[in-house]
Amino acid sequence: TSSVRASVVRPDGSVAAMHRRPFPPDIPFPGLVEFDASNLAAVVLDLATAALADAGPVDAVGITNQRASTIVWDRATGVPVAPALGWQDLRTVGDCLVHQAAGLRLAPNVSATKLTNLLAGAGADRDLCFGTVDTWVAWHLSGGLLHVTDPSNAGLTGLLRHDGSGWDLELCDRLGIPPAVLPEIVDSTGVVGSASALPGRPLIAGIAGDQQASLIGQSCVERGAAKATFGTGGMLDVCTGQQRPEFETRGGAGCFPVVAWRDRAGLAWGVEAVMLSAGSCVDWLCDDLGLITSRQESDTLAASCDATDGVVFVPALLGLGAPHWDHGARGSLLGLTRGSGPPQIARAVLEGVANRGADLLEAAEGDSGLTIDRLRVDGGMSVNATFVQALADACQRPVEVAPLVESTTLGAAYLAGMAVGTWGGWDDVTAAWSPRQVVEPGASLDRDRWRDAVGRAKAWYPELSAIDF
Repeated sequence: TSSVRASVVRPDGSVAAMHRRPFPPDIPFPGLVEFDASNLAAVVLDLATAALADAGPVDAVGITNQRASTIVWDRATGVPVAPALGWQDLRTVGDCLVHQAAGLRLAPNVSATKLTNLLAGAGADRDLCFGTVDTWVAWHLSGGLLHVTDPSNAGLTGLLRHDGSGWDLELCDRLGIPPAVLPEIVDSTGVVGSASALPGRPLIAGIAGDQQASLIGQSCVERGAAKATFGTGGMLDVCTGQQRPEFETRGGAGCFPVVAWRDRAGLAWGVEAVMLSAGSCVDWLCDDLGLITSRQESDTLAASCDATDGVVFVPALLGLGAPHWDHGARGSLLGLTRGSGPPQIARAVLEGVANRGADLLEAAEGDSGLTIDRLRVDGGMSVNATFVQALADACQRPVEVAPLVESTTLGAAYLAGMAVGTWGGWDDVTAAWSPRQVVEPGASLDRDRWRDAVGRAKAWYPELSAIDF
């Protein structure tokens, strides 16, 4: 969402070269999130070329990306018709509510209503292409020859059939989306073309959305294996294998069914639970409250006290995701006394995010029907020792810390590498898992007090709490 990376991965899973550049979205007005797609493509090509210059030629290219961000461009010129709409963009909330009243449930964070918005402004009688970020990157890597996506990304557009078998053309017709604008859906692992824009013209052989790539990168490719990514927000995904979750859109515990990947054997599925605020709460401590001067300092400050002394923080800065889905909930800091200082508040914030992680785990178990006996973690907060221990304590499960902070890198590499023989298959991916650290649970956090605190944070804005996508 906020940066672009290009990495070269060796057959042993180590990273030979990595180039990164910040690429934050534009926010012209609260709720509007845009980015310059042409500039994004230029940055991708620049960083990929630099990584190849550092590490030499590669056998294949894998693409992983923020999901549901929406780009529309002219097929002949390759020029976008308007700024791309980021996944966080909320300009189509009203459209979603209108559709809901007509019996069609669409969320503003998926691509469907963003696409109709962009098409409406593009003018008639134009030969246009739609794509999420993976599609746009593949188009540019291939010199405009490939217009493709994979099921893990297609599923987050809101336009994929519930069984994952292809585009829902009836839904597209209801939304006024011409089938001709849609990309071809290809396997997540498999050669689809040549990256002719890069030195050596390596094969494009892997595509996956970021959370699915993180799932694969942490070797969670067997039924019941689960990972959580704690970045700005938090996502917990559990692999359910070839068995699709029984619910179509959202389960009773608030999770979503997702396509984990597709290969020659068919579709693999997962269940995804979402929290809306994770690392952003540490940003709040740093940038807004000024209690710390860097994100890393949250660990040191929180570790300087043994307990929160009754202080509880509910990380609902943007509302609550699974299992509650309360858009009107707001962040709460409870149990303060004159003895509550920066260490207690910092620890309460980290424990609050950890408790929400345990909520996601419980929700994923409830909606998948599976028992998750251990949790693998990556993302920026995975380097925070106090947080990781709190997560193990809240979940009462071992927590295995990924060797790379961004496991999406390995996931994209595995998908591309399996297609060209670098790895023999999913068994090799499973065997490649080597956590940087395993953290065992200690004393359990007070989950009853936590649930009481969440109840107090809910429905702070009842009119927003009444909205359910």
